[in-house]
Amino acid sequence: MPYKLSANLAAHTSDVRAVCSPTDDLVLSASRDTTAISWTRPSSGVPFEKRAVLRAGSRFVSAVTYIPPSPGAPEGYAVTGGQDTIVNVFSLASASSEPSFSLQGHTQNVCALHATSDGTIISGSWDQTARVWKNFALAYELIGHQQSVWAVLAIDPDKFLTGSADNTIKLWQTHKTIKTYTGHTQAVRGLALVPDIGFASCSNDSEIRIWTMEGDVVYTLSGHTSFVYSLSVLANGDIVSGGEDRTVRIWRDGECAQTIVHPAISVWAVSAMPNGDIVTGCSDGVVRVFSASEDRWAPADRIKAYEEQVASTALPAQQVGDVKKSDLPGAEALSQPGKKSGEVKMIKNGDLVEAYQWDSLVGQWQKIGDVVDAVGSGRKQLYQGKEYDYVFDVDVQEGAPPLKLPYNASDNPYVAAQKFLEAHDLPLSYLDEVVRFIEKNTAGVQLGGGSNDYSDPFTGASRYQSTQNNSSSGTADFMDPFTGKSMLLPRYRPPVAPAPAAPVAAPSADPWTGASRYSSGPSAPSSPPPSQPLSMKPIELPVRVPLSFRQANVSAMQGKLYQFDEVLRNEISTSSLSMYSKELNLIDETFVYLSQAVGKPNETPVVAPPEPEHVDAIVQLLERWPGYQRFPVIDLARLVIGYAPHSYTQPELRTRFFNALFSAAEWQEKWTVPIPKTRETNMLLLLRALANAFLEEAKVEDGAWVQAIFDRLGAAPYTVFSKQPRIALATILFNFSCLYLRETVDPNLRTTHVGLILEIISSERTESEAAYRALVALGNVLYVASSTNNRLAPQQAQQANQALSSLPSAFDEDRIRVMSSLVRGML
Repeated sequence: MPYKLSANLAAHTSDVRAVCSPTDDLVLSASRDTTAISWTRPSSGVPFEKRAVLRAGSRFVSAVTYIPPSPGAPEGYAVTGGQDTIVNVFSLASASSEPSFSLQGHTQNVCALHATSDGTIISGSWDQTARVWKNFALAYELIGHQQSVWAVLAIDPDKFLTGSADNTIKLWQTHKTIKTYTGHTQAVRGLALVPDIGFASCSNDSEIRIWTMEGDVVYTLSGHTSFVYSLSVLANGDIVSGGEDRTVRIWRDGECAQTIVHPAISVWAVSAMPNGDIVTGCSDGVVRVFSASEDRWAPADRIKAYEEQVASTALPAQQVGDVKKSDLPGAEALSQPGKKSGEVKMIKNGDLVEAYQWDSLVGQWQKIGDVVDAVGSGRKQLYQGKEYDYVFDVDVQEGAPPLKLPYNASDNPYVAAQKFLEAHDLPLSYLDEVVRFIEKNTAGVQLGGGSNDYSDPFTGASRYQSTQNNSSSGTADFMDPFTGKSMLLPRYRPPVAPAPAAPVAAPSADPWTGASRYSSGPSAPSSPPPSQPLSMKPIELPVRVPLSFRQANVSAMQGKLYQFDEVLRNEISTSSLSMYSKELNLIDETFVYLSQAVGKPNETPVVAPPEPEHVDAIVQLLERWPGYQRFPVIDLARLVIGYAPHSYTQPELRTRFFNALFSAAEWQEKWTVPIPKTRETNMLLLLRALANAFLEEAKVEDGAWVQAIFDRLGAAPYTVFSKQPRIALATILFNFSCLYLRETVDPNLRTTHVGLILEIISSERTESEAAYRALVALGNVLYVASSTNNRLAPQQAQQANQALSSLPSAFDEDRIRVMSSLVRGML
């Protein structure tokens, strides 16, 4: 009998990444929604019910396994692992949601678990190790893989198999490697024992291999069209596998006997029940049970509804073949039986292309979806001498000829859109609309391989799952971005507007003109407009009021950050980088506070300000998000520093916070010109965040953290900076100079501070605003030095004199000449 749907277990709210079915009446599932669930039923004729939700923390749960009953646990244990790096052990007989044991040692995501009947646990992690736990304590650490350990299998309490993203499988006797198996060409994702033969492995190379323990490959199972994530062995010896091609395949005697298509992007996990049923966990958050026993099938109407759901799914052409629509046969082709189970045939049904799959067990073709695009080598289009999958005509304005937008299915749509806009000198404010236009007109096409931005750091795989995020738009769905019928969305661009003028502004001076708007996508925004100082008149020293970078369009910033999070969440290779539930709540709370603080600057927000845990959530995102997606997070940090300075005063957290900001801006990388746009944007936001660290509320106290910031700023050659970063850097130094008027500054810190000021005054010959702010900063320092009789060291005073003498000739501005003369007179 063929396998058919038996049960849908729906309670998870995100991807189900692991399942385990040790008995006919118990299913364990683990999800990115931060929970694991135990499902039970009193007998096979009764539906499964959710018995317990196991939640040890607030991060993604990636793996689950089972330990059979023992005297201390009459119903056995569920074992989970995930992003919190802890292996948690729950007693299934306990009403408590707290784990009975928490096993600590891994330093990164625990992505694989297996256990033996005596309670020995083996865990695999992104930290490139596996660990063996006995009696709920560490027994061995298995070190030898060069990449993440994605698969583990306990053969007996002292012999183990591990599979890794380094493409190898290792056999261990206790903690020693006794054999390494090579053959897979990509990451090994799953392992299972095969009775009387050895074991099976599956891989991102889309193959399943059956090995003897001696290392011989008995045979290879080929049929999956993408990554194979999981496999299990049925009691009768059949092998079950699931993967990225949204299928579960049952293999018998080396051949695919049946293919079960799922209405989801990925089948993350499969598990065989003792009675021969199959449990699957998918990216749609549903756990499903399939049975070959007719008495356990779901009612006919539910099976039909499931098949209709599968049939209505849009398929990317790459999953089913690469052909011309004109070459396809009609529905009459379905009268010919298929050659083997899982064979796919496409037919032309009017203007539609439909995909059918041969099910040899029932002897008929089953519709598995509508093919929304069929890109073939014969349909490549030429543009400027190169072949593309698409060359779109885009109408820019009435009466003008359309512009050509070339695009390949493997391209990153943001990169393609930006190239198009730059090639035709069109505003980058159209970027969102062009991306949506591309996504609409290539709907269903699997994107990937065209950009390292989306490369999985643990597997080397690159596959971009585009999102059609139009929820915030009030426009018609995916209209042409340049017709009059399409409204362009207001968007938030990272701060590139004119910076605040010289220090004559009131305390509430706003560094921006007009609304700030985010640029969407991985690339940095266009070059900033020229800065126009608000005042060109000389001022008197000292200047006591620092300048802030605290203006923002908070709702747009929040929308962009969540959009990037959604992109990460929907991309298989980056889903683990997206926000987990607690982080999301903390970021939400931070935005609520900032919305009130920015929107009503003269009123105290009615909600509580961010606390250290909110700052820690920001640090976590800064540390793991890709470079091109960090800018809204760095910008969020800018506002937190500006509006909630007490949230990061704990010394250890403050150090982590600023370390994460510098790292996110790639400050440690080589300084080569030109600086990449993405890095330059992140760097600019970092500098503006640091300027906010020295506002009126700031206190130096322990100056070590300021010294660390200044040391890093001094490590960057000033001449590599463009205009806006130079102004932001000068603002940092000016703002810190205002602190001299409120508290005593350590002499060594003053020496470093003045050295940075003099570098700007000595080097700056093009940006008068940066030079002027540095001049005022030096004036503040000298004013305090004179009044406290604590003048600069002779060598530094001489350097200042030399720098000041040449500055007026570089800038034909009264304010520069007057300020230079005033400051020189104070030396």
